[in-house]
Order: sequence, then C-alpha cells, then structure tokens
Amino acid sequence: MLIKQAALLDGRIVDIRVDELVREVGAPPGDLAARHGEGVLYANGGTVLPGLHDHHVHVRSAAAALDSFLVGPPGVRTDTELRRLLSNAPPGPDGWIRAIGYHESVAGELDRSFLDAVVPTVPVRIQHRSGALWILNSAALGRVGLAEHPDGRLRSGERGWSDAVLRRESDLAELSRRITAYGVTGVTDATPDLDPAEMESLSSAQRRGEFRPRLGFLSPGKRILREDRLDLDDLARWIGERHAAGGPVAVHCVTAAQLVVAIAALRAAGSHPLDRIEHAAMVPDDTLADLADLGVTVVTQPNFVAERGDQYLADVPVAEHGQLWRVASLLEARVPVALSTDLPFGHGDPWTAMRAAVYRTTPSGVVLNAGERVSARRAVTMFLGRPERPGRSRSIETGQPGDLCVLSEPPATVLAELDAGMVAATVIGGELAYFAM
Repeated sequence: MLIKQAALLDGRIVDIRVDELVREVGAPPGDLAARHGEGVLYANGGTVLPGLHDHHVHVRSAAAALDSFLVGPPGVRTDTELRRLLSNAPPGPDGWIRAIGYHESVAGELDRSFLDAVVPTVPVRIQHRSGALWILNSAALGRVGLAEHPDGRLRSGERGWSDAVLRRESDLAELSRRITAYGVTGVTDATPDLDPAEMESLSSAQRRGEFRPRLGFLSPGKRILREDRLDLDDLARWIGERHAAGGPVAVHCVTAAQLVVAIAALRAAGSHPLDRIEHAAMVPDDTLADLADLGVTVVTQPNFVAERGDQYLADVPVAEHGQLWRVASLLEARVPVALSTDLPFGHGDPWTAMRAAVYRTTPSGVVLNAGERVSARRAVTMFLGRPERPGRSRSIETGQPGDLCVLSEPPATVLAELDAGMVAATVIGGELAYFAM
C-alpha cells in the first residue's frame, strides 16, 4: 500500500510505502510513485500515526461483555434498579444471565442469597468492576459444580471452580471491528493465569483474521495482589523465579499498600528491564523515586478519572486524592509510562483515555489532580509504545512495523479534539483492517 500526502505529528507531509513493514517514507509530496498493482490511500493532509497499542486489555472478557448487562454506575445505581434489571433480563444463548461492572455502591456486597431472591432458577453470573470477583446464584453454582459454596463469591486466582464461569464462546470478530475503528493495531492481554491452550486459541483467531489487532500476553508473568494477602516474601520469590527463567513480571497494584509491597519485592528480587506495574491507581509521593530507580514501566488508565472520578471523590479520603491515577508526576520523576483502557473494565476508546489524561475531569466536571495533566501530544504518544516496551514510543520510519492509524484531520485538529471519530483507516501489516465509509 502507498499512502499519499500523510501529515506526521511533527508537521512533515510525506508519502509512505508500507507492507508488513514501513518500506519507504518519501518527502516532499509526490516523491513516491505508485507501483503497478499497488493500492493507494490518499490521506490528503490528514494525520498518520503509528497504530495505537492498547497496553492492558482482557480480550475474552471484552468479547463476552458485548452481550452482557451492565449492572453498575452510571447505568445502574440503586438496589431497586439492579433487581429490576436482573428480574427482566433474558438469558443468553447459553442459558446464562451474565452481567458486568458491579460496584458495592449499588446494593452492597452481593452473595448467592441476594441473587437467588431475584432470579431463583436461571444461572446468573455477575462480575465486579474490578474484574477480580464473580458472584453466582445457586443455579449457576450448580452448573459449575459448586452447589455447596457458602456465599457464591468467587475470586480471581482461587482454584477449584469451573472455567465455565470465565469462558464462553465470544464474538472476537465484532470486538476486532470495534477496536480497529479506534485506530488500534495491537493489544496486550493482561488476563492473569491464561493457560497455553487459551493463549493459542486467541493467537489462532488472530492468525486466521478473526481478530485483526496484533496480540501479546502478560501471562504467565502477571500477578494480581490482594489486599488481604500481601506476602512480600512470596512475591519476591515469584519475581525471582520469573527473572531466572528470563521473563519479566507485571504486578497489578491498585492500592498504595500493594504498590509499596511490589516495590519492596522488586528490590529484593532484582528488576528486569521489561518489568511493569499495572494500574498504579494510587501512587504515594515517596514511591516515585523508587519506581524510577527500579526502571519499571507503569501502565496506567487515567480514563478511570473520567469514568469513575466522582466515586473516587466520595470514597477516597481527601488527603489521598493527589495519589490517584498519576501521570505527569511519574513522567517528571523519569518513570516510563504508557496508557491503556483496561477494556472491558474501562471504556475501550483510547481517545477518551487521552482526553482524560489531558483534562482530568470527572463525570460531573470536577478536575481531579490538575497537576497530573499532560499535553495532548504526550497523551497520544503514550498509546504509541512498543508492545514489549510500552514506555518507548514508536515512530513512522523505514523498518518499523507496517501498522498505521490514518486520521481525517491535520495534527493541530487531532491534538485539539482527540476524537475517535477522526479515524479514517487502520492499517495492519500493510492491509486495511478498518476503513471509515
């Protein structure tokens, strides 16, 4: 493919010849002539970026969420609304009612008894918005061989319950279509404990074109820390084993305590240049220098300020608001930072996440941590990181992967609006994966 009259972020207008790699970048306009049989895409001064990479998603969960009910804010806010939705929800093709996004602000801590009173005979599975907890009613527990479970609250990482709770046939093609429409050409699946068969299943879907974005995995090097099981010695031992085997680690940290323990474990075990901290939702001031010294990359989601910011303002002590979803202070401390959406637990639009990093406004319009704002250009580049090194941005130059995001507007407009509606085409390996009609 030859892309004509492409505007790069630095303002240059170039022609780009691309297949599996970027083969030529020619300037001024007209420098590269189309070859016989070569497809030509006219950018007409629109911006062309390296394809966006979403550095933390959950592919199967995101596909399953396409036909799951949302049972948390902002759509569902009260006990009455939750009961009404569940009692009227039709089961899916597999006979289950599946729901996502639950938060305790709706109806407190759910258990099997609550769900049995609302839906007594149809299997119901509700996933907490953290992604780490599932609540099942008695009919569902019977389906997965756990009829005697005391409360139906099943946590991620606990063994002994059926994969049927986690996995189902899912529409990867539709998920692929939605992701590529954002200009995303690659994702990193951050689901912990994916077994080799499941990773091969997803990779096979990518190879045959059912799921178009390039696909990487954090498993088996991803670990979720639980607040009630912060075992420093065990974590350091696991990190050391991973490093000894030649692999990096990714540690899920959403509280300050989890981050402090992760830092201590990395210091004890020694760091790897590709180690990552996932989320870093709370970052105390005195951990900034530690993160920089370790050289660990933080993959974070400021989109949660835009999606859940009002809940944070209500639930998090005022003295700790400055620790929430930091970006600018991490960069100033020379910590490598990349952005992601945490799809489906966050909205999957990376442009929304970019705007959140720039403006940091909650749903009600309150600015949360104005000092953590970054420029629009910096926000864009934090979705251009290399899959294996999220904190290092890619550029459009000869030899780089042939994955591109083509926008309809020039750089000044793109940076001013940061709107997914400007994505005109998505190119993966020199082929159109998405084209706006």
